[in-house]
Amino acid sequence: MPAASAIRVMVVDDQASMRAMVRHALQDLGFKDIRDKAEAADALEAIRADRVHLILSDYNMPGMSGLDFLKAVRADPVLGKTAFIMLTGSADRGVVQEAAAAGVNNYVVKPFAPAALKEKIERVFGELS
Repeated sequence: MPAASAIRVMVVDDQASMRAMVRHALQDLGFKDIRDKAEAADALEAIRADRVHLILSDYNMPGMSGLDFLKAVRADPVLGKTAFIMLTGSADRGVVQEAAAAGVNNYVVKPFAPAALKEKIERVFGELS
């Protein structure tokens, strides 16, 4: 049962309002070390320099998509096992299947309640203390 405060998180979304909302929800759950980036390429560079335990990434972003970001993380020998939860505005089954095939740990359909985010994180890490 990990303490949320011990889990380092990277939030990646091109919309500042969504990054702020996710950050607030994580803080309410007890997370303390929360980083965020607007672009997946910047996030990839940042987590290579300073690793995190959990990545929460939007699916649909300009430049490097969330799916391409996931594939880059999974292909990296150091970062490959990092927990990765995809945030998507689409409940499209194809999107979910594509992310699952690429190795996503879980996904959350936007908009979502903080309780739904907590549930998805706990499915990956176990119950948060």
